[in-house]
Amino acid sequence: MKLVFATNNENKLREISQILNSDFQLLSLNDISCFEDIPETSPTIEENSLEKAKYVYEKYNVNCFADDTGLEIEALNGKPGVYSARYAGNEKNMDKNIEKVLEELKNSKNRNAQFKTVISLIINGEQYQFEGIIKGKIIKQKRGKEGFGYDPVFLPDGYDITFAEMPYELKNLISHRAIAFEKLMDFLTNI
Repeated sequence: MKLVFATNNENKLREISQILNSDFQLLSLNDISCFEDIPETSPTIEENSLEKAKYVYEKYNVNCFADDTGLEIEALNGKPGVYSARYAGNEKNMDKNIEKVLEELKNSKNRNAQFKTVISLIINGEQYQFEGIIKGKIIKQKRGKEGFGYDPVFLPDGYDITFAEMPYELKNLISHRAIAFEKLMDFLTNI
């Protein structure tokens, strides 16, 4: 089955390609000649994910899915949340985003956080959503070179290494995105 993943993020495409089994042909936005910026104007992760999937389905008439992910930090009342990619500004500079989070947490003993991914799938006009959450803590300084986004400062519960210190194979087993995609795969296998 062909499915379009509504993203231009090469890191996400690589991560998801490693998760999907061979029954599915994953296409990117480039593969369907979608080069425009897809709107992300909704106030929640769930709505943003659905907004992106609807845009691709309605404009290109292809079965597709989109995801939206946010880092939710307890001491910051769930921020940066839906604004995770542009927390320090619209240029989406992850180093600046991480610096801002670390600065806001510098006097906080509560460093509890979670990554949340919501995937919206549209097949033949029917809409479905799948959620993945992994809990952890925000450490005080960056560690590791793998991954992307907030991975260098996120220490998942039960591990002593950050997402950025993990090999992709391990991260793909335990991450928020992996949990959501496992739910998506279970669904796709049974339709």
